[in-house]
Amino acid sequence: MRAYLSRFVCGTVAENFQRLELELTRAAAASAELVVFPELFLSGYTQPLPPAQARELFRRASAAHPRTVFVFGTLSEQGRNRLTVWFGGNELASYDKVHLFRPNREHELWEEGKRYVVAALPWGRLGLLTCNDVRFPEQARALVLQGGATVLVVVAWWPWRRDHVWRALLQARAIENASWVLGCCIAASTNPAEPFAGAGNYAFDPLGNPLVPVEDVVYELPLDSPPPVLVDPRECFRPVTEVAVEGEA
Repeated sequence: MRAYLSRFVCGTVAENFQRLELELTRAAAASAELVVFPELFLSGYTQPLPPAQARELFRRASAAHPRTVFVFGTLSEQGRNRLTVWFGGNELASYDKVHLFRPNREHELWEEGKRYVVAALPWGRLGLLTCNDVRFPEQARALVLQGGATVLVVVAWWPWRRDHVWRALLQARAIENASWVLGCCIAASTNPAEPFAGAGNYAFDPLGNPLVPVEDVVYELPLDSPPPVLVDPRECFRPVTEVAVEGEA
């Protein structure tokens, strides 16, 4: 499976719509089967964007490339930070960010999502996470054990100064869940009201080994022949819920 992880630079909304068209052309030329865009890539935190306008663009792009799965993450809609997945011109799944990042006061912008989401796709199941969600291993574990996800995709607006944390968390989610993990972060924001340098994009195999892009931002995931793992969490997981505190005076 060929995955295209956009290194999107967020400017004005008008610039972003033009840049999205260019990115879609590049992804099609790369024969990508999965195309991922980062969190808030069309607007950032501060610019107004009518969700209907973005959705119409998503629909047209998906219909024009009917064999490609698109993860458009994310837009502000109905008081939520919402990621959408499209295939064949139709929205297959949507996920509202659960773990809002309070240092950026996200809890004042959006309500928390109430559920985790897995998208069932032609080549497997895709577990969906947004930025700060990657700090919470129980979410990734639920997507794998309960949702049957074989690939986890994390879209983000994560700063370059904490790139080492972003990379480490993505790699940890891959190792502990024996899953493919893709992390797609905003590259930068050139909006004068919101200057930003984003972290890198990363892909890891189920052993936590980094995947080297084969064509700049294109990664190949051999989903049919994953590397053998030493401990398979699907087989070895034990649902213990009791926590005993013993020996207190």
